[in-house]
Amino acid sequence: MPTSPYILGLREKVGHQRLLLPSVSVHIFDGARRLLLVRLRDHGQWSTPGGAIEPDELPADAAVREAWEETGLVVRPHRLLGAYGGPHCVVQYPNGDETQYVIIAIGCTVIGGTATADQDETLELRYCSEPEAARLNLTPWLRAHLRVVYAGDDGPGFEPSKWRP
Repeated sequence: MPTSPYILGLREKVGHQRLLLPSVSVHIFDGARRLLLVRLRDHGQWSTPGGAIEPDELPADAAVREAWEETGLVVRPHRLLGAYGGPHCVVQYPNGDETQYVIIAIGCTVIGGTATADQDETLELRYCSEPEAARLNLTPWLRAHLRVVYAGDDGPGFEPSKWRP
């Protein structure tokens, strides 16, 4: 999907400067506890399906939309799995734009569609076990939180606080 009018409007004002954006990460596990990963066109790295939440969009709706756009799958969100942010979530795009995402990880169940990379944002997709994923060229946020992401249903995941008063 092309860049949203909202983000284009922000970029007109701030240029390539870092934007802090809320986003979703769609976590779809198969029966063998393998996570669906997509290879991204921008950098060739692997990550979960996902992207920015649009103004007035519910995070669950963003998860359904992003899954559909990037994978051709229709999903039903069923659980909040984690919240991620910080330096591992900074993305420098090939055009010079910089974004720092605050990621809401949402567990989803496939209820329809056909798994197909869209060839616009995603080049391929596959289900991977944690050891298989660890061997891939992962996005920094996913690499940093791989163990917590694969823990999945063991409770919400996030990086513990390092800040102290």
